[in-house]
Amino acid sequence: MKETDPDVELLARIGNKEPAAVNEMVSRKLPRLLALASRILGDADEAKDVAQESFLRIWRQAASWRSGEARFDTWLHRVVLNLCHDRLRKRKERPLEDDESGIELVDNAPRPDEQLEAAARSEQMAAALAALPDRQREAIVLQYYQELSNIEAAALMNISVDALESLLSRARRNLRSYLAETHGQDSLGRGKR
Repeated sequence: MKETDPDVELLARIGNKEPAAVNEMVSRKLPRLLALASRILGDADEAKDVAQESFLRIWRQAASWRSGEARFDTWLHRVVLNLCHDRLRKRKERPLEDDESGIELVDNAPRPDEQLEAAARSEQMAAALAALPDRQREAIVLQYYQELSNIEAAALMNISVDALESLLSRARRNLRSYLAETHGQDSLGRGKR
């Protein structure tokens, strides 16, 4: 039994120039697009630009979208990743400074000391992600932050599942190593023994 694409009806409405459909698409997709682009690029302003360009592409494609060829969400993730790759190429791999990361994490911990500790961990992880090679960072973001399955993430990256798992393994190893070397802690935030 083939799974139906939940976005097809909304795309048709956008293709018919319904303003309410455009608003619904933005509210449905914007948070995930911003999260994906922010994690890949490490820059909130650039992520907003990528999201805006992605929505322009949605509006251009909506009227001619052919359902059944690809899931809309898969296509949209691919668009965002391609736009991020274009921006990374333009940067020529300029490393991010910790305070330039633009990545914000919401922490529900009520105590200020827990909030400060969580913010420090978030900054460490943002720096560690920024230090990864592009493909490793992309694999980590797709699986852990976008919560895609290995099959979906591999398809978006145009690689095999085995190649994705290899990237993930190297990325996790590099993250652990980076966190241990730069911050004197292991990946769980514990001090070295």
